[in-house]
Amino acid sequence: MIEVKVQRDVDQSPEEVFAYWADWTNNPSWQKGMESCTWTSEPPLRVGSTYDQVARFLGRPIVSSFEVVEYEPDRKVRIKTTKSTLPLDITREVVPRTDGGTTLSAIIRGEPKALMRLFEGPARRMVERNINADYDRLKAMFDTTAGDPRG
Repeated sequence: MIEVKVQRDVDQSPEEVFAYWADWTNNPSWQKGMESCTWTSEPPLRVGSTYDQVARFLGRPIVSSFEVVEYEPDRKVRIKTTKSTLPLDITREVVPRTDGGTTLSAIIRGEPKALMRLFEGPARRMVERNINADYDRLKAMFDTTAGDPRG
């Protein structure tokens, strides 16, 4: 199993951070290799909400379907794949800071299948680098905009 934990402090309120970050359709704007994320259930966000995504890793498409399995409004969301070539379990959480900013934390767990298991060590390092770069990009987006990182 591959597990990556990331944490970043951003200079936006927890509500602003969570609203953007918990809308998975925003993932392509800050995650390298993410091609699309589309909700397959009706709003509002809740346990049982679903979405599909298409990403690329090592030049290969990864098509996945996800379901929200935990949800605390404006604080925490956890999703798990229901169908994928790379099963994932992702938790995103925001914690208010005393200065009005936010600490965002994520735990990304993946279970490589078949051939990927042979390359788990090198794949783990590559995944960690990629995820950290994505979260650096997300932090920069929040720190350079007032509220919504889309500008």
